[in-house]
Amino acid sequence: MARGDHQHENDGERGHEGEHGGEHGHDGVTDAAVEAERWLVVNGRRWRRTDPSLPDDVVEALKSHLGRGRSAVGAAKRAAAAGPAAGDPGASGSRAADPGATDRGATDALAAARRRVGLAKRGLGERGPRWWERPEAERLAQAEAALAELQSLDD
Repeated sequence: MARGDHQHENDGERGHEGEHGGEHGHDGVTDAAVEAERWLVVNGRRWRRTDPSLPDDVVEALKSHLGRGRSAVGAAKRAAAAGPAAGDPGASGSRAADPGATDRGATDALAAARRRVGLAKRGLGERGPRWWERPEAERLAQAEAALAELQSLDD
């Protein structure tokens, strides 16, 4: 996948392909080229690309957090589906002494993992306000803030 090929655009504006009102934009760039920079289309679905103005080191760090978050989402879902682990007290028979404890733990882990994914995607510009509608300095500040928050989760 190319840089930023992650976020599906589901805000109800999928039909507005040509924003410049013609074959060419204001600077001679075709609408198709502009759209290709902003969106990846897979099986008819548009996915927002990563902000191309972000420094490579910031993008790589955010993508690392994104990958870890996605992995944690999968692990939390598998843990929730499996129920209490074999080594848990009270696992044999009717679940643990507090049947909701395992469910809460899995729910908390899933929420934390999804939060990591969301922070990384916002930092990359794949969620939230469209990066091409915002000043570059504001987008960089958002990416750096998201990265700092993600790094604080590991402390």
